[in-house]
Amino acid sequence: MEPLHAGGALIGLAAAWLILLNGRVAGISGIVGNRLAPGGDKGWRLAFVAGLVLSPWLYRLFAAPPDIQLDNRWWLLIVAGLLVGYGSRLGSGCTSGHGVCGLARLSPRSLAATLVFMAAGFAAVWLMRHWIG
Repeated sequence: MEPLHAGGALIGLAAAWLILLNGRVAGISGIVGNRLAPGGDKGWRLAFVAGLVLSPWLYRLFAAPPDIQLDNRWWLLIVAGLLVGYGSRLGSGCTSGHGVCGLARLSPRSLAATLVFMAAGFAAVWLMRHWIG
């Protein structure tokens, strides 16, 4: 199996381990957001975020990094990031929490959230390509 094709399996494995060993859902916005809150169980949250940050560097040991080309203006990427952050708080979770873990648990709320995420993504791409350019 090529390293590039192992990403989805590793995400699923990490999500399964986290829920089985810690009883926690692997929702990145919740993990990072609660990491900044006072008190609580910060150890596993720090380890999870460290894994997210270090994994691209580990990937580079086994394969060449893919070519990445950003075609949008920098300020538009910042606005998009802020909107994603706002949406994850508004939807009580992010695509990893709802889309990966919530759908695996057959959560109706996660299904609704994932459908909204996808519809918003489709609309954003359409707007970017046809109106904003």
